[in-house]
Amino acid sequence: MRWSTYRTADGDEQVGLWRGDRLHPVPGSSSLLELIAREGLAAAAEQVGEPIDPGTVTLLAPIPRPPSIRDFMAFEEHVVTASAAIGLTVDPLWYAQPCFYFTNPASLRGPHEDVPVPPGSQALDYELEIAAVIGREGSDLAPDEAGDHIAGYVLFCDWSARDLQGTEMKLNLGPAKGKDFASSCGPWMLTPDELAPGAAMAASVNDRPYSAGRLDALYWSFAQMIAYASRGTRVVPGDLVGSGTVGTGCILELSRVHGTDAYPWLAPGDRVHLEAEGLGAIDAGIVPGPDPIPLKEA
Repeated sequence: MRWSTYRTADGDEQVGLWRGDRLHPVPGSSSLLELIAREGLAAAAEQVGEPIDPGTVTLLAPIPRPPSIRDFMAFEEHVVTASAAIGLTVDPLWYAQPCFYFTNPASLRGPHEDVPVPPGSQALDYELEIAAVIGREGSDLAPDEAGDHIAGYVLFCDWSARDLQGTEMKLNLGPAKGKDFASSCGPWMLTPDELAPGAAMAASVNDRPYSAGRLDALYWSFAQMIAYASRGTRVVPGDLVGSGTVGTGCILELSRVHGTDAYPWLAPGDRVHLEAEGLGAIDAGIVPGPDPIPLKEA
């Protein structure tokens, strides 16, 4: 099943179930998170109304306000190439335990929403990912039970300001401002039974093919990532757990291999298209952002 959250022309939020290319509203439901946590998707699927034209509504992130977003780094090819791009080698610890950072739930955007360049950045990048949506609370989970806590999967983009990221991480914290200005998600959540283990993933910029990879290239599985995320704490319904970038799935990698002239950073006017088999597509325009406001007088 494919579930979306959308905004009507009147500004109301609504949940819908896709059947083919038509979107069926769930009467009285404005929150996919509520359906997951309380009522259950199977029961909601039996209550859907008459289909509407998707072109008359605005698709939002399936979970517009997730409790948290943990973004892992679980594809080995990305880790190796991205580390080399910033002059590092892969720490052996990466092969012993997965790692993640928390990003900003308040900056989550829908699949067709524009992305402003963050203040002060000249090195904007996309990152092609898939994220799991937590459906049941759990803590200190074992990998063989963590998979049962997944309600579905979404296409996810972790937008990254590489120059801000590189500067702030010299202080041994972060990433923070290099990441928290925007993430994109959607257009729907796909239930686990329908996600192909080797789902193809691809990205293009201005209709030029950039990235291509497969979900089954993960070194750390979603079950292992979620088990680690739950260690000593809890995961709750609506939490997003990102896979990290698939191999070749960002400009940082591509420019490292092929050169910055062939793969320049994103700029206003660019159009980024990300897709994954079964998960639909994110199609976002890059627009100018504000200048940074000084924190101290010169």
